[in-house]
Amino acid sequence: MMDAVALRLYPQQDLKAELEAFVQKQQLDAACIVTCVGSLTQAVLRFANQPNGILLEEKFEIMSLAGTMSQQGCHCHLAIADSTGRTLGGHLMPGCLIYTTAEIVIGILPHLSFQRELDLRTGYQELAIYTKRDH
Repeated sequence: MMDAVALRLYPQQDLKAELEAFVQKQQLDAACIVTCVGSLTQAVLRFANQPNGILLEEKFEIMSLAGTMSQQGCHCHLAIADSTGRTLGGHLMPGCLIYTTAEIVIGILPHLSFQRELDLRTGYQELAIYTKRDH
């Protein structure tokens, strides 16, 4: 079973920082983004297989936000559209600043625990999923 909570962010708040702060404050062991709509004044995305993020300064619509979150870390991908409808997406990085709003629904998975562990096949800290025995 999944519980859900809603969160609204306000102008100039940092999307990634606020999500991470929410997870820490609520002490969430396993959560996911169910949906998100809103807008940004700037976005910082890390594109596929690139070492660093890129700063994009324009007004963007948030088309999609997906990811897994826990106190061990958040892994989110963001898709945005510019004023012409051109869509870009990538790994959510710090510096994505809210323009007017971000309306987010977060799914909480009380029977799971998400951890980040080194995967020797990839060389990265990847998602490890554990079942809590008390749920």
